[in-house]
Amino acid sequence: MLQRFTIIASATVLILLNTTQPAAAQETPESGCLPCHEGIEPIRETDSEMWRQIIARGKAIGDPDGCVVCHGGDPSATTKEQAHAGKAFYPDPGSPWINDKTCGQCHPKHIATQWNSLMMTESGKIQGTAWSFGSLEGYEHTWGNYDAENPDDPHARLGTEAYRLYMERLKAIAPNVYPDAQTTLPEAPTDLSTLADHPEQAAFTYHRSECQRCHLGVQGRQKRGDYRGMGCSACHIPYGNEGLYEGGDKALAGAKPGRPLVHSIQSTRKAKVTVNGTTYSGIPAETCTTCHDRGKRIGVSYQGLMESAYHSPYTEGGGGQVALHTKHYIAMQEDVHYQKGMLCQDCHTSIDVHGDGFLAGANLAAVEIECADCHGTPKSYPWELPLGYMDEFQAPPMTGEPRGVATELPAPLEQGTNYPAVDGYLITARGNPFPDVTRKGDLVTVHTAGGKDLELKPLKLLAITDELSVEARVAMCEVGKHVDTMECYACHATWAPQCYGCHINVDYSEKKRSFDWVAAGHKHQEPEHAADPGEQGYDTSFPGKVEEQRSFLRWEDPALGVNGEGRVTPVIPGCQTSVTVIGPDGETILKNHIFRTTPGTEGSGPEGQLGIDTSPAQPHTIGKSRSCESCHSSEKALGYGIGGGRLTRPWNEGAVVDIQTADGKVLSRNARYQVEPIDNLEADWSRFVSEDGKQLHTVGHHFKGSGPLSDEQRANMDRRGVCLSCHQEIPTQSLAVSILHHVAAYADALPKNHDQHAALINKTLLTAAWTQVGGVGLVVLLVVFTFWRRFGRKKAPACSVGSAAASTPKQSEPNGSES
Repeated sequence: MLQRFTIIASATVLILLNTTQPAAAQETPESGCLPCHEGIEPIRETDSEMWRQIIARGKAIGDPDGCVVCHGGDPSATTKEQAHAGKAFYPDPGSPWINDKTCGQCHPKHIATQWNSLMMTESGKIQGTAWSFGSLEGYEHTWGNYDAENPDDPHARLGTEAYRLYMERLKAIAPNVYPDAQTTLPEAPTDLSTLADHPEQAAFTYHRSECQRCHLGVQGRQKRGDYRGMGCSACHIPYGNEGLYEGGDKALAGAKPGRPLVHSIQSTRKAKVTVNGTTYSGIPAETCTTCHDRGKRIGVSYQGLMESAYHSPYTEGGGGQVALHTKHYIAMQEDVHYQKGMLCQDCHTSIDVHGDGFLAGANLAAVEIECADCHGTPKSYPWELPLGYMDEFQAPPMTGEPRGVATELPAPLEQGTNYPAVDGYLITARGNPFPDVTRKGDLVTVHTAGGKDLELKPLKLLAITDELSVEARVAMCEVGKHVDTMECYACHATWAPQCYGCHINVDYSEKKRSFDWVAAGHKHQEPEHAADPGEQGYDTSFPGKVEEQRSFLRWEDPALGVNGEGRVTPVIPGCQTSVTVIGPDGETILKNHIFRTTPGTEGSGPEGQLGIDTSPAQPHTIGKSRSCESCHSSEKALGYGIGGGRLTRPWNEGAVVDIQTADGKVLSRNARYQVEPIDNLEADWSRFVSEDGKQLHTVGHHFKGSGPLSDEQRANMDRRGVCLSCHQEIPTQSLAVSILHHVAAYADALPKNHDQHAALINKTLLTAAWTQVGGVGLVVLLVVFTFWRRFGRKKAPACSVGSAAASTPKQSEPNGSES
């Protein structure tokens, strides 16, 4: 829904709204750009309204080709040096440091909101890393890449009035995640003499050199798969994995990596981009994965890529798999939406991506959509649900007036591709209309940015027409708690990336240095560097070098926990940080150290909780539901760890492997640890709650309400060992069971496969139910009959005394006389 991605502007060409011609027409010289850039692609299709406005504006300022409308420079120059001279030449017009002069000519609201957007502040990422180094911010989200604050006027928030009121409610519930202001992330340590006393300062070396390279204020790392523009250009200008230009501009032929794939804007369906003879529309998911390949890895997961520790399979000549984002991958099943041809923007709204102008400290705080917004529930169509459904934040399931549909779009959304409303635009959980999701009777149409019109049957319609599978009907209709208390993706995430243990080595020895991405962004604030298209040549290095390793990787059946909304959700390893810090003289200041959180937090006492985090996540790997057994019969799903946490030895003990006696006494004096101990990690990385309910490390750190499943939830969910309920009596422990078993064995009727076993259990259930119902019914009949016999027959003669007396023959006295 890239009408949502309305910053149609990145290395782009946004035109002034005022395109009126000068009063007196004058001859304009030929542009000085095209003689050098012969063959370059038009930034938009030449029959588009945007292109017409560019040309009109270009002519008005002396450039008939319109190049300077976005790129600035001197259109009358005849040499490259003259044309590109001065501070008003913009190689990347989408750069946030100058896009108020380019993109902002037509999209001023989005340019204003960019500074408070999560893609610019990255405050959630900052808070998460700070949390793992001793909860340096606690639950607050007060640090960002730059100083930022909310507008004074609450009506400055983009979106509908219903959305604005809804967000004020959320801010009141979780003010720590919706701050009023943020300040720049603290500097990395340069005076290393204090490092031994305050090793937690290494967090800022880690932050600034590794975590913060993806924010929109910098071009970021120039590695395969990471090439992108800045600001608007990061999303709206296409870059290939190799960073090579493949368009027709002869001046860029053979250019070094770091160039756009072509000189065109990608945005909504109406913006067409042609590359090597193929025309497409929308923003490809691969554009999003230039950043969304770390952390929760939602971008690469959506594509079906799971990080691997290995370089296999081999390439031609025996080489290893080529690195992407400096990593290697296994090809997994893609998200079903991806398989249907849906791009990220087809679900995520403009506000999800650009922000609404106000600060939010985490993805869950910023994203306004829920699965039910399009799919509804088996009992309600999407338009019958109240606002806030599935977005309750610790409240019971939302009730209230139906949200209905919208018939009009807010002005900023009309700048994208407009679709007929038909029976109305669907509305998000927080009150904004989807500009490309419409109602048609009882059906939903998703108009994708890539050009498809996908028709969707909501769950209620599937229930009415009996098209739900048995599993779906049982899970959603018969067990109502699933829909009322769980995120849809708790079941429908088919896999999730799980990188257990994040071992960080921050080495300050031998004058090792790293690049400071936050300082590089701030350098763009200097007037002479505002128009720089990247950070090449910037000297923003500081002491220290960071190296990362993992303990192990998994993808299958993620554990379950509770997210900030209070709903059951998949949880995966977040910042499970074990820190080693090497001082400037090579001394080990910390070795495999796990910091603790503030005392009393996350189910802890005065010592604080272990600061390794298992984090609530929407894995973006949606498909058919995981099996019932994968949750109800799984120690891992309950939070007890892979194999109940019993498969690994205690991590705080380490492991020495050398020649030893049969009873384990090591013989060699030179024996060393094969696996170094991690001092305070007794349980496995995957085990975050014990069977008696003790929390073992943190589960979520943005919202105070996130955590492991409660004791009651785990008790309700736990169905481990139910097979023994039957098999402890089979074949000889009960006379009745023994007789049935032997008869079935003699008749060759014992179940031999899954279907036969399931049929037997179903038969047993129905037999037991009808037997009990019949038994209860018989008891009721006996009670009624007894009551009637005792009381009903005595009353009957009394009701007919007269007739009874009349019909009774007269009795004679013994002497024959009448009585």
